[in-house]
Amino acid sequence: MKTYEITGIGNAVVDVISQSDDSFLDLMGIEKGIMQLIERERGEVLYAAMENRVQTPGGSVANTIAGAGALGLNAAFIGRVHDDALGHFYADSMNEDGVDFVNPPVAGGELPTSRSMIFVSPDGERSMNTYLGISSELSSKDVPVEVAGSSKIMFLEGYLFDKDKGKSAFMEAARDCRKGGGKCGIAISDPFCVERHRSDFLSLIENDLDFVIGNEDEIRSLFETEELEAALAKTAAICPLVVCTRSGDGVTVISGETRHDVPVNKVVPVDATGAGDQFAAGFLFGLATGRDLETCAKIGNVCAGEVISHIGPRPEANMLELLRDAGLL
Repeated sequence: MKTYEITGIGNAVVDVISQSDDSFLDLMGIEKGIMQLIERERGEVLYAAMENRVQTPGGSVANTIAGAGALGLNAAFIGRVHDDALGHFYADSMNEDGVDFVNPPVAGGELPTSRSMIFVSPDGERSMNTYLGISSELSSKDVPVEVAGSSKIMFLEGYLFDKDKGKSAFMEAARDCRKGGGKCGIAISDPFCVERHRSDFLSLIENDLDFVIGNEDEIRSLFETEELEAALAKTAAICPLVVCTRSGDGVTVISGETRHDVPVNKVVPVDATGAGDQFAAGFLFGLATGRDLETCAKIGNVCAGEVISHIGPRPEANMLELLRDAGLL
């Protein structure tokens, strides 16, 4: 049986990326800087309006797992795609990136493969319009026990909580991982996701998880407070490891009584898509390879810095070389 250093479970979404200005966003009724769920018809309209499209396999946790695989971890991803052109593109691309996509495309699937139309503004902000399609139908039957149970780290995507069957798959994957001796954590995903499922998130974090990764808005949303320090303290009281990204203000890592505040080099992003995902990839790579928590955060910052320097949510540079140059390996 194969052992994975890291496994992700989440939405398998093909990202379709295009550059646009604010007037285009206004014209199309797109709210800048957030992720909006859309229906299939709206997706077709936005897709047709895109120029110079870049197509890449995406999904928040899938991006993290691809980044961790690029750093050399033995990685797998659990997700659901349709037996259509985009589904095969997604599965093949993940496998080519060195990540085992453990679920074959679903023949006769009930919905098309998921896709997100992402419009990148000149200031690097991304406005995401996601048609969830078949990925949101992921259920327990899509989670191989032998994969979850043999994973050293399991990383879960908060968006799956939007459907009960995804929530059940999520819980079972976490418990199988921990039963096998692995550590399990969550990407909170976004504050709106927290608002929809706050009590479930808090219960999961307190009872079933070893770590949580989120940005400051997501951490604050967990406890419905504007006070970040209060939210961090409350999260740390129920979870052994809390990692909070604060954009240009750096990263805070809390484990028990130990706290690290790690600064970042501020840069103007070309495309902010995937920054949090690749931070998580670097941080979890450090965790999987036994680095101390401060070094884990520094590795995450390098990975995030690389991905915002170009269009697209996954690394283009040789990340191991960048980390060696930074003295982190």
